Parts: sequence; structure tokens; C-alpha cells
Amino acid sequence: MSDQIADHRILIIGGGNGGISVAARLRRAGVDDIAIIEPREDHLYKPLFSHVAGGTARASITVRPQREVMPKDVHWIQDAVTAVHPEANAVTLASGDTLTYEHLIVCPGIQLDWDRVPGLEDAIQTPAVASHYEFDLAKKASALLRDVKAGTVVFTQPDGPASCAGAAQKPMYQASDYWRATGALDSIRVVMVVPTETPFMAPFDRELDRTISEYGIELRASTVLLRVDPQAQEVVLSAAEGPEHLHYDVLNVEPPQSAPDWLKASTLPASGSSGGFVEVDPRTLRHPRFNNVWSLGDAAATTNSKCGGALRKQTWVLAKNLSRVLRGKEPTASYDGYAVCPFTVSRSTVVWAEFDDAGKQKPSIPFFTAMYRESRLSWLFDRHILPWVYWNLILMGRV
Repeated sequence: MSDQIADHRILIIGGGNGGISVAARLRRAGVDDIAIIEPREDHLYKPLFSHVAGGTARASITVRPQREVMPKDVHWIQDAVTAVHPEANAVTLASGDTLTYEHLIVCPGIQLDWDRVPGLEDAIQTPAVASHYEFDLAKKASALLRDVKAGTVVFTQPDGPASCAGAAQKPMYQASDYWRATGALDSIRVVMVVPTETPFMAPFDRELDRTISEYGIELRASTVLLRVDPQAQEVVLSAAEGPEHLHYDVLNVEPPQSAPDWLKASTLPASGSSGGFVEVDPRTLRHPRFNNVWSLGDAAATTNSKCGGALRKQTWVLAKNLSRVLRGKEPTASYDGYAVCPFTVSRSTVVWAEFDDAGKQKPSIPFFTAMYRESRLSWLFDRHILPWVYWNLILMGRV
């Protein structure tokens, strides 16, 4: 560390779930001089985007002004990061300003790479293609899936790292339930494209396989979207026997994803790492080469499945460890690789998938291992209780 006085004791890149929550936890621990770099005016609760696309939530309840969720006494720098220089303890902003720090927390989220699939950028602008991975596109998906009465509807999940990759399936199940209730399902061909050999992972596959069979969904496993022809409304899919050309009437895409470009270009990722994510000790969330750099969430090269549900434990661990380091002690808290993906398998039930970084079931209630079975109670928790917990407890660093 240089003897030069830093602009901020704690500088946080990203004002999403991870950045706001960890800042709130640090403030509750008595840490001061915290700043968050976040360019967006609005704060989004993205786990509800699949409900928006599936027609079970209004888009308006997923958004609040960023200023309203910023923790008290935390400085909001409304700008974007263009470069990070850990050797100099500095960050460059789009405005041209440079900020220095004593400790840096990197949690900008993940980048949606629409251009990695030929034709997808143009296709997403057409009336027949949407995605529930962006706010406006989730609203578009809701109308598309509601209004289709016949034809082929294709849902795709990308290969490689992605934020809650299994969420690609959630609006599909909700839409299929709606089409069945309105009598349209028999006239609709539903195709699900996943890069994995099974819909998700054991033991959750059993519940998902049953749901897929009940709706008559055609599962294309070990398959990825290669390109899109928006004029012909056709997708090309990889297949063992050769590329498959498939016409679509509606296409809902989960785009390929990676770390932000400025992060890839920095020295924070491990040499030769895939995706450009921040190298960290997966348990302490501290960088192994720059001991005043920390990371969590989708931008961190942790061993868990990337998802918003992992952040509750990650923010607790990082805040505990950083607070100890600021007091001259060693970090002792350890992140256990927990992740969660609530699969909305209908418009009123959820398969609650909780697991660790080894793929083993890890229920929050240890004696209630049956939570992974389809449940109305889990749906109520996911759709109604969790959003309240998010806005009122998680973002305040209380849980």
C-alpha cells in the first residue's frame, strides 16, 4: 500500500444486490468511508424477471430508484468503470476521473454478450424474439408468450458461465401451464435447448423431467444455439448428428454471458482464466495476489453456480472477513459454495433447488430435504415473501 491517502477506504464496483448488501453489512459493522460506483438510476430485483415473462408478476414491482436502496452514509458515485488498476489501487471512470482506494470490492455483475450468437442482436429487435434477462425484454416476453395460440416456441440456455442459467426454463414452465389452462398447449410445440446432458442436476432432474413430460416439451440436451436468422425466423442448433434448423414463431433467449470487458482486460482474472472473472479464494472471497481486493457475485471466479441466491452468504462472509482485516486480523469466515435456483414449474408451484459447489443438495432447513419437490408453499415464498425480504432485509444487510 502507498502512503498516499486514498479517495475512499472501501470502494465498491457495482450497486446491485451484492454491492448494496455488502456495503450495508459493513456499515452495520461500523466501517465508514464507503463508496459505491453504479451508473444506473434504477435498482432491479432480477429474480422476478422470469415471473414477469411468465405472466405472474408486474414489471413495475421489480424496480425501485437506486437512491432509495443506497445504504445510509454510503457515497453513491453515479458513473461507470472503464478500467481497474490493482497495482496502483485505482479505478478509472467513464467520466475520465480516477479514484483510489484502500480496499476494493468488485461486484459489477455479469455481461450479456448478445453478439456472440450470429444474428441474435438483430433478432432481439424483431417482434418474435425476447428474453427475460433484461427489464424491457422481460415485458416483451410476457406479451409474446401470453398471445401465442399455435406454432413453435423455442427457449434457449447458453453454454458456459451464466447468471442463474437454469432460469432459462422458468418462463417456459409458466407459459406451458397457461397454455394448458387455456386449451392452447396441444397446438404449440415447445422446445427447450440446454447445453447440459440433463435439465439441471440430480436430485432436481427427477422433478423437472416429470414436468417436461407433463407439458410435452421437447428437450434438446447437450445442445446450444449456434445462430439465428431473424428474417426466416429460424434457429440453428448444434446436434450430434449435425446442425438442426428449426423454425420458430416465438424465441425466448438466455444470451451468452461473461465478465465485463474492462474486467477481462485487467490483471484481476487468473492468467488464462475462462470468462475473465475476478480470481478469488473461493472461501474467503479475497484476491490471492492483491490482498486489498475482494469480489463476490457473478463477477467472481468462485466455484459455485452463479446466482443471486448465493449473495446472501457471500456478502456475510466478505463483510466479516474485510472487517477483521481492517482491524489487523486474518479472515476466518468461509463461504460454503451455497447456491439456489427456484424453478417455477407452473404458475403456482416451485421446485426449490438448493445445492453446493459440488452439486450436492444443501437445504436451508437441514431436516426438510423434501423442499426440492414441487410445492405450492415454495412458490409463495419465491413469488411473494422473498421480494419483501430482498427490499426490506437483504439490501439493508440484516439477513
